[in-house]
Amino acid sequence: MSAVTARPERLHRFERSALAGVLVREVVNFSSYWRSATFSSTVEPTIYLLAFGFGFGSLVAKVGGYDYVQFVGTGTVATAVLFSSAFPAMFGTFVKYQFQRTYDAILAAPVDTEELVTAEALWIATRAGVYGCVPMIVAMFFGLDPRWEMLVVPLVGWLAGFGWGCFGIMVAGFAKSIENFSYIVSAVLTPLFLVAGTFFPLDRLPRWAQVLGEVNPLHHCVQLVRDSAFGVLGWVDLLRVGALIVFGLAIWRLAIFAMQRKLID
Repeated sequence: MSAVTARPERLHRFERSALAGVLVREVVNFSSYWRSATFSSTVEPTIYLLAFGFGFGSLVAKVGGYDYVQFVGTGTVATAVLFSSAFPAMFGTFVKYQFQRTYDAILAAPVDTEELVTAEALWIATRAGVYGCVPMIVAMFFGLDPRWEMLVVPLVGWLAGFGWGCFGIMVAGFAKSIENFSYIVSAVLTPLFLVAGTFFPLDRLPRWAQVLGEVNPLHHCVQLVRDSAFGVLGWVDLLRVGALIVFGLAIWRLAIFAMQRKLID
């Protein structure tokens, strides 16, 4: 009888065991610093909500037919998503590959760069989806009525958080030093943050700012959350979801490309 030759198991492009391994590592590691991460990702957007909601709210009672504190409360969800995705992704990714050499150790296992970046982005998106709900919950204590449609807000936060998490990973992959992040924060994230429709409607801005706002992923996140919170979801929101999906997929591929250049000799 001829001996049966054992064939090696074929590895798929995205192995669940590889993705799960990276995710489990992130969860275990997160358990050691979740308090500080939660504090920084939720308190600052809440301060924005209280400062603008009651500061400008004392001068502007209603915006777009809604109480200003509720208008801001739904808008700062996007702020919380941004703070809990792009910023941790930029700094965390840079520290892991430049100083801690964490990614070198992970890639020594049967994990490739695509799986590493994807797992990191999925974890960041999950955190963003949870943290993004905090300003909306705070707004409920100031008159925002709960609705069943609000159940889609964590999904919106997750979708936007995936794109912005990949953005942060991409920036870290291309950056030569951690000081380069100042250019991104000042020249990219801050302008997009200001024209996202968080604190005031875009239709009161100059035309060029309105155009920038309409292609701004943060603005799509704001509008999806606001439409969900006020129960006015419509067909245009499907286009906004599509825009966030396209943004996430495009930046995901760029993040993989950037990290492959950085990690693979």
